[in-house]
Amino acid sequence: MSDLRITEAFLYMDYLCFRALCCKGPPPARPEYDLVCIGLSGSGKTSLLSKLCSESPENVVSTTGFSIKAVPFQNAILNVKELGGADNIRKYWSRYYQGSQGVIFVLDSASSEDDLETARNELHSALQHPQLCTLPFLILANHQDKPAARSVQELSKGASLKMENTWLRILSLC
Repeated sequence: MSDLRITEAFLYMDYLCFRALCCKGPPPARPEYDLVCIGLSGSGKTSLLSKLCSESPENVVSTTGFSIKAVPFQNAILNVKELGGADNIRKYWSRYYQGSQGVIFVLDSASSEDDLETARNELHSALQHPQLCTLPFLILANHQDKPAARSVQELSKGASLKMENTWLRILSLC
């Protein structure tokens, strides 16, 4: 994963979250935003967050259940709630959506057709969920460095995403 690309994605999410949360008066010196990070197992959610928190890649263990990481940036702190992507955990995702101010959906762009179909269904379910449907969504097409990786355009078309929605962005990562 490119550090610059990841930082760029989170800065854009920070901008969208701030726009969505504009309030009267000046914002605090370093606002905090609560995000939820979802995606199927093996999509790279834990690795992404570990890299953003400058943790060693050798210590990365897949999340079972959920974890919360504070990702500090110069102008904001993102409190990211990462939800495990295993079959038996996904049915509980919606219990952790309350209070979220943005969504990161990590997608393995080199996964099998069956996994992509499952990811598409989970993404559409999240996009339509009452607690998430008005929030900014950042879709990260991970594993772009793998030979079988699909392009952002292929993933967007395959997931039937309408990119004219200003609250929805899809970016590629290695």
